[in-house]
Amino acid sequence: MSVSCGVECVVILGFSRWLWKRCTYVGSDDSATWPPATPDEFEPVPRVCRLILAVYEPDLRHPKYLPAGGYRLDPDWVVKRVTYEQTLGHAPPYLIYVDHDHREIVVAIRGLNLAKESDYELLLDNRLGQQMFDGGYVHRGLLKSAIWLLNEESETLKRLWVENGSNYDLVFAGHSLGSGVASILAVIVVNHGDQLGGVPRSKVRCYAVAPARCMSLNLAVKYADVIHSIILQDDFLPRTPTPLEDIFKSIFCLPCLLFAVCLRDTFIPEGRKLRDPRRLYAPGRMYHIVERKFCRCGRYPPEVRTAIPVDGRFEHIVLSCNATSDHGIIWIEREAEKALQIMRESNAETVKTAPNIQKMERLRSIEMEHKDALERAVSLNIPHAVTSQDEENPDSNRQDEESRPSQEEKSADVVLNDKARPCDSRTKWDEVIKKLMKRDESGKLRLNRETNDPT
Repeated sequence: MSVSCGVECVVILGFSRWLWKRCTYVGSDDSATWPPATPDEFEPVPRVCRLILAVYEPDLRHPKYLPAGGYRLDPDWVVKRVTYEQTLGHAPPYLIYVDHDHREIVVAIRGLNLAKESDYELLLDNRLGQQMFDGGYVHRGLLKSAIWLLNEESETLKRLWVENGSNYDLVFAGHSLGSGVASILAVIVVNHGDQLGGVPRSKVRCYAVAPARCMSLNLAVKYADVIHSIILQDDFLPRTPTPLEDIFKSIFCLPCLLFAVCLRDTFIPEGRKLRDPRRLYAPGRMYHIVERKFCRCGRYPPEVRTAIPVDGRFEHIVLSCNATSDHGIIWIEREAEKALQIMRESNAETVKTAPNIQKMERLRSIEMEHKDALERAVSLNIPHAVTSQDEENPDSNRQDEESRPSQEEKSADVVLNDKARPCDSRTKWDEVIKKLMKRDESGKLRLNRETNDPT
């Protein structure tokens, strides 16, 4: 009897400790050790949030859903606006905007529409470990959506790039569902910028707002110099390892799902998660907007922290009443704008270094952080992780790709169906991205430059 009572006490104490730690875990704990972001690097975030919001407007000259301060864009610079009727369900609605003030060509993609069956079909087109891509894994449905968008708009983007002196930045931005499409778009363009008129990697950027988990950890770290994820405090989506399709199947009982996932993941060792090559993560460099504190009421002046985490990459579900509201693009735009103004005021008061020197120093530190993250991923034995030397010395002879398709290419084929495939002589992006999906003769998944290297 005494032994059984002792066991019961230990179990109760252990469960009480777990419950206390879980219930007192707040969103700000994820980035507690991260350094603050600078105004220069965070400046585009509120602007791209407003462009994403503009996708929801049926007429930008007579807007109905103006954010505070307006959209601050010129309707005459909108090159194209595409609706659900035009995408035929292959991609969320988007717009193409040429921002001459900031020298950017922007593709802004809206988030999930709960009323559209096509968005659910896109999310459901995936199974764990189904889609191999560029030495890792990505969400199959989001990849197909990105390919369709490139098939439709690559000629437009190439024309805009050339017309503006091949000097503008090419920016992909998306919210929620659109963030996954935008992130994979950026990865494809980085690897095949020559198909868009020679866009270099340094001119490609992506802003994933409230990002979906759309790529494996090695890819999330590898492209951290291109992709920037913006997360507001307790947002559930970047923290939920459950496949996107399961999340939105349970959207009407989301608190129950989050609690179940939280309970399940508590008993999965961190090392096991990191070693799973199929596990998907939020992409790129993280910008965490923090505005609430533990056991404090109300919102505080927001602060922005940034890093390229490898382990501890938003792996803990936050049991918070704000987990879903923090996912909203309206709240994110509002808090990002506040945070930027606070950073600018603080920077003007404290910084004594010349702005140009300060900016150069920050660019060097960002580059160093990316190299350190790549090295840490390798040291933690992240599957298919690459070192900074691999990134700096890519294979320059990609024209020597084997023309014979492998069985893996056939099984992982993501080409569009015949009714979605363009019939003209434009670049076939579904064929181009096959070059990023290769296995060596032993059947081991490798990057293309690895398969071409002499052994």
